Amino acid sequence: MVTPGGLVVLTDRRSASGPLVEVVRQAVRGGAAWVVLREKDLGYADRAALATELRSVVPAGRLIIAGPDPLGGGAVHLAGTDPVPPGVPLVGRSWHGVENLSGVDYVTVSPVYPTTSKPGYGPALGATGAAEMRAPVPWLALGGVDSPERAAECAAAGAAGIAVMGAVMRSTDPEWTAHELASGFSSAGSHGCLDRVETATTTSWSRATPAGSLGCLGGVETATTTSRGGLL
Repeated sequence: MVTPGGLVVLTDRRSASGPLVEVVRQAVRGGAAWVVLREKDLGYADRAALATELRSVVPAGRLIIAGPDPLGGGAVHLAGTDPVPPGVPLVGRSWHGVENLSGVDYVTVSPVYPTTSKPGYGPALGATGAAEMRAPVPWLALGGVDSPERAAECAAAGAAGIAVMGAVMRSTDPEWTAHELASGFSSAGSHGCLDRVETATTTSWSRATPAGSLGCLGGVETATTTSRGGLL
């Protein structure tokens, strides 16, 4: 079972700097390994259609749907009281130390840092405080992870990944912001990263990965507890 790791981007079309699918496309190009579709205020048909659009720009199997309905996919992220849906291969949950984790493959722990997306939400745990909660499954650091330095702190504390919304959604350059955050997270493990190469008309990325490195993007293989790099 591969669970989310590296940079995980949460959607928020209301704060996005451009059309949501395009912002997500750029974030994936920059290093987002997984995407969580929120947008719970949409009607079922509109949300399902958005999920289909996002699957065209997100690596196969890497779109997670917030809520118990996977909208035709195979991954969900549940709120604390949502029931675990039957037959869904990958299940995550928002966890604050008390929620039932039976049938859950990974959790988000929050808020790790003060967050502008939810002013007053907290108190912030800090990366060390989040680690001290000792989640029994792989955990993603959520809340205020808006710089490479904070991303690196979370990786050093043992997070499997960082879950980021506002910093990417509001960015005028989602690709670069995703690259910076993914690289910051990876740097704590001395993994190789992607270097951005600009020309007059195109943007490309060159991989500077040391021998034996795992790269900047990834997931966590829970059966063997080894990280996996790349857009799988």
